[in-house]
Amino acid sequence: MAERRIIIDTDPGIDDAVAILLALASPELKVEGLVAVAGNLPLAITERNARAICELAGRPDIPVYAGCSRPITRTLITAEHFHGESGLGTWTLPEPAVPLQTQHGIDFTIDLLRAAPPKSVTWCALGPLTNVAMALVKAPDIAAGVAELVLMGGASRALGNTTPAAEFNIHVDPHAASIVLDSGLPVTMVPLDVTHEVRSTARRIEAIRALGTPVATAVAELLTPAGPGPDALHDPCVVAYLLAPELFGGSYVNVAVECESALTIGMTVIDWRGRSARPANASVLHTVDADGVYALLIERISRLS
Repeated sequence: MAERRIIIDTDPGIDDAVAILLALASPELKVEGLVAVAGNLPLAITERNARAICELAGRPDIPVYAGCSRPITRTLITAEHFHGESGLGTWTLPEPAVPLQTQHGIDFTIDLLRAAPPKSVTWCALGPLTNVAMALVKAPDIAAGVAELVLMGGASRALGNTTPAAEFNIHVDPHAASIVLDSGLPVTMVPLDVTHEVRSTARRIEAIRALGTPVATAVAELLTPAGPGPDALHDPCVVAYLLAPELFGGSYVNVAVECESALTIGMTVIDWRGRSARPANASVLHTVDADGVYALLIERISRLS
């Protein structure tokens, strides 16, 4: 089977780190590069973490680029209260020797997609969609090279995790999310409705820790909740969907993003029943085999020393 070429746009971040490690442990995926964006933490921290994670995985060959340092129109909102000042909770990594690429991440993405055969590259968005939107605005022709955009973001019945109405990634840059969803790209959305079902229980964490490798120990540390109750496995669900789409179920529907209301800005309005008459623009996942996702994560993490 041919490798699936992917770009990972990311703001590491605890769950981003696990998602990146899952991708790097999977031979079906060819990671062309990581593009950091400001989101969970400021850009200087997210690009540093992306480089350190590649180094931990024994993949210093993966190029890491810095993208946008702020949302399109809004002031950056970050999440140190959850991810910690370093972005990786209690887990610490040495300063990476892997250098940051000098090219801007948006330009890297444009160059790669322009050179790619039609519909040959999967775009994985694990953070706010600023880089993705700005690349599409600067070079709309790159859509031809995209097989699929799989993003973690949004919520419907699960409601918000940043405001009562909005999920973090969409809330940080709702204007970018609106641009992306209106772009015509084939979009698969992995919302909180799915990721909240994939929880880091003590049993699942111990199964990873029992692998005994440095990477497995790091993943177990990352997934150990800081507060009461298990945390959700958000971003790794994007990579799990690429590897095992049969673990998920979804519907092709219209998704609109609220960009004006001070009360509900960043809300994803998902038209499950077709009431709006707006055309469908995204496959929105709404079911998941959580045990299957964790079994996949454990099997792949075991491959990294």
